Amino acid sequence: MSISMKNLDPAFRGAGQKDGLEIWRIENFKPVPVPTSSHGKFYMGDSYIILKTTALKNGSFRHDIHYWLGKDTSQDEAGTAAILTVELDAALGGRAVQYRESQGNETEKLLSYFRPCIMPQPGGVASGFNHVEVNEQEHVTRLYVCRGKHVVHVKEVPFARSSLNHDDIFILDTKSKIFQFNGSNSCIQERGKALEVVQYIKDTFHEGKCEVAAVEDGKLMADAEAGEFWALFGGFAPLPRKTASEETGEETEAAVKLLCFNQGQLEPIGFESLTHDLLETNKCYLLDCGAQMYVWMGRTTSLQQRKGASEAAEKLLTGDSRTKSHVMKMIEGYETVTFKSKFNEWPPTPDLKLSSEDGRGKVAALLKSQGLDVKGLMKSAPVTEEPESYIDCTGHLQVWRVNGNAKTLLASSEQSKFYTGDCYIFQYTYTGEDKEECLIGTWFGNKSVEEERVAAISLASKMVQAAKFQATMARLYEGKEPIQFFVIFQSLQVFKGGLSSGYKKFIAENGLDDDSYSEAGLALFRIQGSGPENMQAIQVDAVSSSLNSSYCYVLHDGNSVFTWIGNLTTSLDQELIERQLDAIKSDLPSRSQKEGRETDKFWELLGGKVKYSNKKIETEQESDPRLFSCILPKDGNLRVKEVYHFTQDDLIAEDVFVLDCHSYIFVWFGQEVDAKVKTQAMDIGEKFLVRDFLRENLSRETTIFTVSEGSEPQFFTRFFTWDSAKSLMHGSSYQRKLAILKGGATKLLDKPKRRTPAVSGRGAAQDKAQRSRSMSTSPECHRVRGRSPAFAALTSAFEKPSTRNLSTPPPAVKKLFPKSTGPDTSKEAAISELTSSLEGPLKRTIPKSVKASQEAGKAIQEEDGAGDDEPEDDEGRTVFPYERLVTTSEDPALDIDITQREVTDELFLFHSLPPRVLLPDMCCCFCKPNADLLIDGRVPREVGHEKDSVLQAPQVEAEQAEICSAALLAPSNADQFCGVLLFA
Repeated sequence: MSISMKNLDPAFRGAGQKDGLEIWRIENFKPVPVPTSSHGKFYMGDSYIILKTTALKNGSFRHDIHYWLGKDTSQDEAGTAAILTVELDAALGGRAVQYRESQGNETEKLLSYFRPCIMPQPGGVASGFNHVEVNEQEHVTRLYVCRGKHVVHVKEVPFARSSLNHDDIFILDTKSKIFQFNGSNSCIQERGKALEVVQYIKDTFHEGKCEVAAVEDGKLMADAEAGEFWALFGGFAPLPRKTASEETGEETEAAVKLLCFNQGQLEPIGFESLTHDLLETNKCYLLDCGAQMYVWMGRTTSLQQRKGASEAAEKLLTGDSRTKSHVMKMIEGYETVTFKSKFNEWPPTPDLKLSSEDGRGKVAALLKSQGLDVKGLMKSAPVTEEPESYIDCTGHLQVWRVNGNAKTLLASSEQSKFYTGDCYIFQYTYTGEDKEECLIGTWFGNKSVEEERVAAISLASKMVQAAKFQATMARLYEGKEPIQFFVIFQSLQVFKGGLSSGYKKFIAENGLDDDSYSEAGLALFRIQGSGPENMQAIQVDAVSSSLNSSYCYVLHDGNSVFTWIGNLTTSLDQELIERQLDAIKSDLPSRSQKEGRETDKFWELLGGKVKYSNKKIETEQESDPRLFSCILPKDGNLRVKEVYHFTQDDLIAEDVFVLDCHSYIFVWFGQEVDAKVKTQAMDIGEKFLVRDFLRENLSRETTIFTVSEGSEPQFFTRFFTWDSAKSLMHGSSYQRKLAILKGGATKLLDKPKRRTPAVSGRGAAQDKAQRSRSMSTSPECHRVRGRSPAFAALTSAFEKPSTRNLSTPPPAVKKLFPKSTGPDTSKEAAISELTSSLEGPLKRTIPKSVKASQEAGKAIQEEDGAGDDEPEDDEGRTVFPYERLVTTSEDPALDIDITQREVTDELFLFHSLPPRVLLPDMCCCFCKPNADLLIDGRVPREVGHEKDSVLQAPQVEAEQAEICSAALLAPSNADQFCGVLLFA
């Protein structure tokens, strides 16, 4: 459907009806469409109108209109662009925000449309200038200054040494080479963004065929590229200090003024406090804040009034020579957040927040009454997406209940039963797209106590830190859970009351009745969910008013069970109630109750029939995501800045960002962020919710995810066009982009690869998308040992240098303790005698915080006789998983984390040592002195000793003991190691 309006230029007809950019250039005071191939190409002598249309998930369009004025454009062209912008806004329903953009002083929102920058070319049409075409034979050397961390402002400056300074980044474009000069005071983020401009210049003006050089301020002639750079300026000379001038782009603070447009004139309005009451709906106003000027138009103002206000604002800018002030125009009810923030308080105006269709209809009627013929206003089709979890449901789950300041691990049969008075910690490990993923979360019941909430966050944070921040952390509140939580737990029951010590203490101190769920008592459960992989039973008050025609319910007391089916439920809802019955009350037969045909006994249990609802409970919907750069200074006041039309490249390794999806937020921090700031990620999310930068009335209980660079889950990366190789690179944002620009190899972070599930059992015949965690166990995964300095140091003492390279692992063997083929049978007999006497039924495995399985011990015992079929790595070495380590200790080490066991990996190199190494005079280090290890049926004798000391067996050579000490003390976390094991 097209738009037709009286006196509207034909070039605007049908505009703004699809997502994307549309651009017009003013030619002879008329808008002329610019072809898509020329988008981003601007001439200094012209004026342009840019329309950005964004299709929202609710089916409506959001419009932003910019009019860009080149520095050589005429005043008539500039005025025409301003007026035509008002007309275009009226054609789109009068809800767009209009921005005045002047060359060199563009808003970040406009620059975000044309990544990486806007580089206007000399020339123009109506201004009388000729377009300057690029002449490949006559390349002109140019010098540009670049500023900006998220978008880049590029300005050409004179090619002279005096243009350089220590604070900015400069790009020198010569015929054969492009130089980037980094001022010593410039920040690393700006340097990285400037490299994107270098790439643009290389591709646009050199067809990608020229060299690139980076010059650091202060290297002088010691660097070859620096010497070449300074030679172009006639040799090196000290740079002057940067002086405050127009070049800095800084504006002095100005007193806020409010002016009213009255019959073409601006009349100042006096006020003591800037409040919303000063604005009248039948007038237009100008709010002058110095660097920013806002034109506010009441909803009942005419099109002529709005045009007059736009012209008056343009005259004010040119008359006061304030060409660098940004001007934003908006209609009542659709004000920007920055405009509202200028007022002391801004009341909610829900009556003005019209729906897409209704709002456009009212605007069309208003414009028609003013003499404008509006034939139709179009809206996009609403987006109807089924919620998707973007998380594998076949992973391994562990759950702890928080008790005071400690946590208690729950049995697998109890880990999906939560109480509303308790706090829980869960850890879920699963297979990601190309690596193992880990999600550590906290769940707070609505009646849980604050002390246990604080303890839960603290304990979960320590788990994330132990995983080197490579796990995603989540903070969830009852009733606000995201789809990922429900998919992880699949079948969840939430009971009233609590079992934790904190909850018991709270109700005792306040004299409250303990209403905790009892199987023998009266209880009513609402059944909800979207399928067997996502279903919940929520205990509600056992009264009639808790019923809802859109749900199914389970009601039971000690002797009877009823199922109640609402008239608005589906066959899926009725299927879920049968599944949940097994989890809630499987020992008694149930009696089905259809809505409207209930028995007296049913109503008697609920205390009598009363009126109840038939509307489904609304859940918060995911909105269009918005990205914010966040800084948490020492004063604790979070500083937030929006990044428009963001991409993955906007996630800078040195910064912290918040991705706001309304129903939940992500706090992302780069690998170059200080460790102390990483520990404050959850606090940053809390402060973001409190500040509510977008004034969305964000709940304090909104879900918060914290995500580290290199470990982003798919439910985060789906909001970007994601390249996992970028997030796995080492170095600062500048170093990474420089390596890519120069075409060099980029070193990636060492990340664990995705483990291949064992192909066996029922799960092997099913597709991954069809499996659920309840149908399969955690796959047995084998870890290939790496080659660390500790590994090389230990093995080098037992190998002759002439036989192989000392950094190469020793040859593989099939068994850890193979039968000796040498003449020394006495040692073989001694080992056999000792180990045979100690062999027995060992059932307990050493738990791991990642991929631990309680059945691992049994599986290992069954596999002990199949040693000849042990898996091998790429070099033919036998590979033994951690599940092969079992213990008989009364006090086993329960907190060993394989992500923290770099040294432990190497200390168990005996899995692949040759037979001649496994002698009684061999020693090794281990991190727990009380853990008696059994390795393939063999028991090493453990000897306690003082921390960091070396204990020698009678036959241990001195040099071997020194190596053991080196392995003990070399790693950065050596203070965790406090034991020596001697193989008897």
